[in-house]
Amino acid sequence: MKNRKPANLHYINCHIAGFSHWEGCLVMEDLKIGSTIDMERESNNPHDNNAIALYYGDTKLGYIPASHNEEIAKFLDLGHNDLFEVRVQSKNPDAHPEYQVRIVVFIKAKGQ
Repeated sequence: MKNRKPANLHYINCHIAGFSHWEGCLVMEDLKIGSTIDMERESNNPHDNNAIALYYGDTKLGYIPASHNEEIAKFLDLGHNDLFEVRVQSKNPDAHPEYQVRIVVFIKAKGQ
């Protein structure tokens, strides 16, 4: 039997909140299934104390929805910035802008 590294653990999947209000349309062609998305905590966001912005490179795409961000925000606030991995799960350019890109958030296995 081979020694296999443990797989990352699925945590949540959701659409990107606020996609129509940011610059996602500028990188829609570049976003591929499996593309890595970066998270950035916005603790000073006036609309959501648990806000977590999503970026593709330097382009802001939107946010983790408020219905899913509270627990992730706690970990990020405690400095666990490398605990999560975010990837594009699906995209549909013909859908309403708020439903064009779906992401999956994984909890990374130790050593990943």
